[in-house]
Parts: sequence; C-alpha cells; structure tokens
Amino acid sequence: MATMLLLPFRTFIPLPSSSASNSNFRQKPVRCSNERQALFNRIAPVYDNLNDLLSLGQHRIWKRMAVSWTGAKVGDHVLDICCGSGDLSFLLSQKVGPDGKVTGIDFSKEQLLIASSKQSSKNCFSNIEWVQGDALDLPFADGCFDAITLGYGLRNVVDRPKAMQEILRVLKAGSRVAILDFNKSDDLLISTITEWMIDNVVVPVASDYGLSEEYKYLKTSIRGFLTGKELEKLALEVGFSSARHYEISGGFMGCLVAKR
Repeated sequence: MATMLLLPFRTFIPLPSSSASNSNFRQKPVRCSNERQALFNRIAPVYDNLNDLLSLGQHRIWKRMAVSWTGAKVGDHVLDICCGSGDLSFLLSQKVGPDGKVTGIDFSKEQLLIASSKQSSKNCFSNIEWVQGDALDLPFADGCFDAITLGYGLRNVVDRPKAMQEILRVLKAGSRVAILDFNKSDDLLISTITEWMIDNVVVPVASDYGLSEEYKYLKTSIRGFLTGKELEKLALEVGFSSARHYEISGGFMGCLVAKR
C-alpha cells in the first residue's frame, strides 16, 4: 500500500540462480535522489508484509481494479512501471496469458530481485521480464505497449509531466494506462483521517520493522501529490485523449485511467 518507484544498461545482467531463468536486468542512469533509491532498497525485504498489514489485504483488490481498467487482454504486450515486488506484473501476466508479454520496470534492484524470486511460486506465466530502469527515460520504442500500469510511483518521480509523456510515448494508439496511488482528497475529513492513519498506524507498524523513518515520508509525499482533477488535467495536457480519476476505498485511494 505504501511505496514504489523506478531505474535502467542495455547490457543484460543475469539474476541469481534463485530467480526465474528468463529474468534479467537492463540498466541506465536514473534521475532520482540516492537517498530515495536507498530507501526503497531498504524496505524491500518487508515490503510485501507491510502492504498486507497496513491495508488489511485490500491492496490486492485495488491492484486488480487497476489491471482491469487497463483493458489488457490475452496476447498483449504490457508494461508495469514502478513494479516493486511485482504484484501488478503478476496480475498482468494472468491477463495476457502465455502468448502475451509483461515487462516490469523499477529503479530498486532489491525490489526486482524479490519480484523475480517470487515468480515461480505465483499463479502466472513465465512471460515476465524484469528491468531496472527509469520512468523518466523508458528504454522502449514508441508505441510498443498495449496497456500500462503504474502503482504508487507517479507520486515519487522528480518530474511528473515527463513521466506522463514517457507513458504516452510508449503506449499504442487507443491503449490505456492505469495509475494507482494514494488519493489526495479535496475532502478535509478524508485528508485528516489519512494523516492520522499514517501517524498512528502506518509509522508505528513500520517501526516494528525498524522502518519508522522510511514511512514518515508518506504524509509529506501525499501532501505534495496531485488531486484527481489535477491528475486528469495533467494527462490531457501531455496529450492523452481522455482521462478519468476514480476514487476508491472510500476516497483514500485513487486510480487515474488515461487513454492515448
């Protein structure tokens, strides 16, 4: 429920033997702070457990909704940006089937190692490629993806318009992206409850894992994020033909669905 970002060499570096045999990393320079990248590497070992605890398992429902909104279908080539430990990538794999292809990209090598190690135990196909790459400079050709997801990452990139332009560039005409994240609500009550939950639930739980400082940033990052209307406006400004933001989970989460 809480984090996720990104990174990218055109050379291929095999993953450890514990990972799926078809997995590899591509690497390029990343436009992000070293501190933020280190943060996501540190939380990687307990990231899945914290997501389950902090959302009471609800994050799995939100992610299924996001995948459904992309319209991904059997045989499609799809992209999961800020893939983290791979939840959305695994769901996309089920959608596109053995004839489709999923590319999961993230800036955290540790998150990608965990995603890769989980692949053999997931109800998914061996059609996922893991890439260490940058959301602001996606290492893919124009118009090559049938659908894209971005989970809990747009809030953290250093240049949101550029990230949206890159998504638009690599999407095929008529295809959709679903961007799932915390909802920056205009409703004062929802905003107040969200901040109370972070201070009194999220941070204390994270502190049990020695990660209280890592999770304190959430409140600031949500305050600095865009509202649903602002996200729709941004998508249209960079060139998407349509954009709609859906509030989910009582307005505490949101998903922007934009069509090229």
